[in-house]
Amino acid sequence: MITIQEIKTLLERFFQPVELVGKGDAIITGPAKIEDAGPGQVSFVANEKYYRFLGEARASLLIVHTDAPVGEGAEERSFLKVKDPYTAFVFVLQKFAGERLLAAPGVAASARVAPTARIGRNVSLGDHVVVGERCIIGDGTVIGPNTVLMHDVTVGSGCVLYPQVTCYDGTELGDRVIVHSGTVIGADGFGFAPQKDGSYIKIPQMGTVQIGDDVEIGANTTIDRATMGKTVVCKGAKIDNLVQIAHNCRIGEDTVIASQAGISGSVKIGRQCLIGGQAGFAGHLEIADRTSVAAKAGISKSFTEPGIAIRGVPAQSMRDQLRLEAQIRGLGAMKAKIDDLEAQLNALLQERAS
Repeated sequence: MITIQEIKTLLERFFQPVELVGKGDAIITGPAKIEDAGPGQVSFVANEKYYRFLGEARASLLIVHTDAPVGEGAEERSFLKVKDPYTAFVFVLQKFAGERLLAAPGVAASARVAPTARIGRNVSLGDHVVVGERCIIGDGTVIGPNTVLMHDVTVGSGCVLYPQVTCYDGTELGDRVIVHSGTVIGADGFGFAPQKDGSYIKIPQMGTVQIGDDVEIGANTTIDRATMGKTVVCKGAKIDNLVQIAHNCRIGEDTVIASQAGISGSVKIGRQCLIGGQAGFAGHLEIADRTSVAAKAGISKSFTEPGIAIRGVPAQSMRDQLRLEAQIRGLGAMKAKIDDLEAQLNALLQERAS
């Protein structure tokens, strides 16, 4: 539990100014969605579309934008006005979030740690964790049950690996990396040389995977090792569940990739890009910094101009794609008009012929 004034003090570490409208001595017991929040809870409104909820909400505290139209708080409700209510609410969530117990402190009796592995201070290894030869695990890292680190894996400090993560040999994870359950990092890239008889010869995948600091990887995602060199996910990238990143790709800093996106081999995606769900990338493409890719887009060529938005199959600029979609929606009316003109022309020709 925390008072509204204490929440205000917390937010003032990140935002200036933070304006309190209403009373600051009320006790807040936890966060909730605005439609569900009741007395003693805190919620937020970040979008003007939801300002209509301001008068209806039952939460004791609402975090809103500086320009939100709020008067004096009702007897049972107060407001904190900040420039970025969405991020402010994230800090409040962090305050109330409880820690997940993935593994008890220390090394579980059922864990298997190779004698050549180096384990840092305050590391937790859960039941049936396997740590291979010459692995290095940094200070304060927590590894959940049934996770496997094959040989020569490096995991930085402050990382969290949830249960049943697999890191193949040579994988490198930076500091504060979070990897969710079922994810496989460093499996072989999809490389096969076609033969004249229709068969295939497997191409040895001799490279590794490098994951930068502060990366988060969702559940059941796969990041393949490079054929040679490294597949790289740069610092701060956030990858959703069920994403496929193929061999020799490079994902830029602070890029976000949503669920079920598929990125073929040797694709280079720039910094601060936004990749929508189920987007698909052909191989050997380059995507510039700050590119926004809409869901289900099919990217078949490189886009080297920074900061543009693309969508469609094949993907093109958002403006061109929206114009094309508008034209497609008008095809029915266009066909009816053409049929009418054709009928008029036929009638005219018959009249002249008679």
